[in-house]
Amino acid sequence: MSFDLLLGDVRSLKEKRSVVRPIVAELHRKFAVSVAEVGDQDLYRRARIALAMVSGDAGHLTEVLDRCERLVAARPEVELLSVRRRFHGGDDE
Repeated sequence: MSFDLLLGDVRSLKEKRSVVRPIVAELHRKFAVSVAEVGDQDLYRRARIALAMVSGDAGHLTEVLDRCERLVAARPEVELLSVRRRFHGGDDE
């Protein structure tokens, strides 16, 4: 799953880090997913965060991803521009 975010009142890359790092840490801590900022590192008002999760139960996977999306969307300091989900199964090459 990846999130494209527009950051609020941010005027520098240092301020951007102070917004993005807590979101990344909270997703990791609350949902035990692998998560990182993966794009737009040189733009101080945009961020792309991606997360990955492995589960043997597609229903559980969807539930956790839904909760991750709601957490990010509820953050007042960011605007969630888009969300992209990709699922890979055991038959994928």
